[in-house]
Amino acid sequence: MADNMTSHKGHYLCDTNFPTFTGTLFILIFILSVIGNSLLLCVLFIYEGLKSITNIFILNLACSDLIFTITLPFWAVGHLHHWVFGDFVCKFVTAAFFVGLYSSVILLTAMTVARFISVVLPTWKSNRARRKKCAIGACVAAWVISISASLSDAVKVQVEHWDNKNYCYNKSDENLGRYLQVSLLFFLPFAIIIFCYSAILKTVLQGLNRNKQKTVAVLLCIVAAFFICWGPYHIMLLIKSVNTNKDCDVLKRLAVAYHICEMLAYFHCCMNPLLYMLSKKVRKHLLNLMHCENVRRKNRERDTRQDVAFTAQRSPDSPHSQLLN
Repeated sequence: MADNMTSHKGHYLCDTNFPTFTGTLFILIFILSVIGNSLLLCVLFIYEGLKSITNIFILNLACSDLIFTITLPFWAVGHLHHWVFGDFVCKFVTAAFFVGLYSSVILLTAMTVARFISVVLPTWKSNRARRKKCAIGACVAAWVISISASLSDAVKVQVEHWDNKNYCYNKSDENLGRYLQVSLLFFLPFAIIIFCYSAILKTVLQGLNRNKQKTVAVLLCIVAAFFICWGPYHIMLLIKSVNTNKDCDVLKRLAVAYHICEMLAYFHCCMNPLLYMLSKKVRKHLLNLMHCENVRRKNRERDTRQDVAFTAQRSPDSPHSQLLN
C-alpha cells in the first residue's frame, strides 16, 4: 500500500518521496481500473452470464479489483497533501486494500486449481452443478479469509501527527507476523499455482482441443500478470520488514525501490480487463456493448413480436378478426 502505511515514523526523515508523481499515477490507475472493470462486469452480466465456472471466478476477480481500486483516491490525497480523513477511514481503507489484495491471490489460486482438476484430472470431475457449487463455495471462502486477514492489518494502523502533517501508518513492528502473513497469503499460493500450471501445460502439450488451449492461455496470462506485478512488491515488503540497517542511504534506496514496485503492483487492477481482451468472444461482446447491440437486438425482437401480434389481429382468418366481425 502507500508508503506511509508500511513505514514507521522515524523512516520519514530518510524517505525519498515523490508525492506529486505518485498521487497523480494513483488517480490515473483509479480511472482506468473503474472503466475497465465496469465494462467487464457489464459484458459478463449482459452477454455471458454466470453459467461457466470461469465466469464466476472472473466476476469475483473484477469485484476484488474494484474494491482495491476504491482505496487509490485516498492514498492519492495522502501523497499529494496528507492524511485528512481521520482514524476510522484510515483503518477502513487499509482493510479494503488488503481485502482486494488477499482475495485476488486466493481467487486466482482457486481458479487455477479448478482448471487443474478440469484439464489434468478429468476423472475427478463430477456433474456440472456440483462443480459450480464448489466454485461458488471457493469464492465465498476467499472473501471470508480475505476479510478476516485484513482485520488484523486494519487494527495495526492509526493516524499520527508529526511535522505538521497527519499520516496513516502501521504502528506495529511485528516483523515475524508480517513475514508469516506475506508467506502464507502470497508465496504459498504462488507455489500452488506454479505446480498446477506446470501440470496443465504438460497436459496441454500432449494434446488438447484448440478452444481449451485458448482458455488455458488466457488464464495463464492472468495469473502471470498478477505475480509479475505483485511479486516485486511483496519481496520489497519482506525486505523492509526484516531490514535492521537504519542507515539513511540504505533507507532511501529501499524507499525508491519500494515506490517503483508499488506503482507496478497497483497498476495490476487495470490489467485484468486488458487480458480478457485476448479472448475473441470478449472482444466481440465489448464491441457489441459499445454499440448498444444488445439493447438494439431486444428492441428489434420486441418490434417483431408487436408486428406479428398486429398482423394476427388484422388477419381475416384469425380468431381475433372473426370476433371483431
